Amino acid sequence: MTEEENEHDLSNRRFYPASVEAKTAVSMPKQTPQTRHPAYRLAFQDDDFLLREELRPVRFQLELLKPEMLLEEAGVGSTLVMYGSARIPSPAQAELLVANAPADRKAVAEKLAEKSKYYQEAYNLGRLVSEKAIVEDGKRQFVICSGGGPSIMEAANHGASDAGAESIGLNIALPHEQAPNSYVTPYLSFQFHYFALRKMHFLLRARAVAVFPGGFGTLDEFLELLTLIQTGKMKPIPVLLFGKEFWTRVVNFEALAEEGTINPADLDLFRWCETAEDAWCHIAEFYDLEC
Repeated sequence: MTEEENEHDLSNRRFYPASVEAKTAVSMPKQTPQTRHPAYRLAFQDDDFLLREELRPVRFQLELLKPEMLLEEAGVGSTLVMYGSARIPSPAQAELLVANAPADRKAVAEKLAEKSKYYQEAYNLGRLVSEKAIVEDGKRQFVICSGGGPSIMEAANHGASDAGAESIGLNIALPHEQAPNSYVTPYLSFQFHYFALRKMHFLLRARAVAVFPGGFGTLDEFLELLTLIQTGKMKPIPVLLFGKEFWTRVVNFEALAEEGTINPADLDLFRWCETAEDAWCHIAEFYDLEC
């Protein structure tokens, strides 16, 4: 169809898209005090305007919409979310971490090195689930989704990559650099300003969540997930908690029930796991899939 014929097509849009108008605005040759002033900029091209305090609701909406639209376009139906520490070394790095640790940090380095087995299990789970290559309603299911950073997050994306599968990374802009790990699929690598919107995207498509040993961030995400299920704001999904020895040392779950601040049945909201195979079998049992 020629351009002239297209102009007579009833289904053809009559207004030019914003991308065309944006090019027109920046290509205007005439420079005057009026056109040079920030007030004259198109609103959606004016960073100073978009970053104003009053525009926070708009920025919320943008952080909700952008990943949602791109994940939908990528055919991602559901995810297996994997939370965990950014500090646990890989098995290959564990010995070096201990060897290079100063004397006053040697014990901490040794504890981190002991947890390198969870780096391996995160890799194993990412690979195992990705190799299943489950497709339903034309969309990929249980796509691996991590926080996009190093350590446990890297292991999850690495496992998916070695299985020849795409995976998601939801990074957060922090004062110290947190670059996406190299195993995240580039067009599924997102960056957030707002923790709240990032956490929402972790769970919007989640059909299972694996939680590995971690710090404040992992605890925050894990406990918020349990709260959403406990309060009925979210339907139950498999929540797989790796590292019973670690978690029962840092959080006394049983004491919460004994003190009456949670119901004993709330302890059944998650399942203890130590291996990727354990985790997948629980997911498969929950969704009536082959283990």
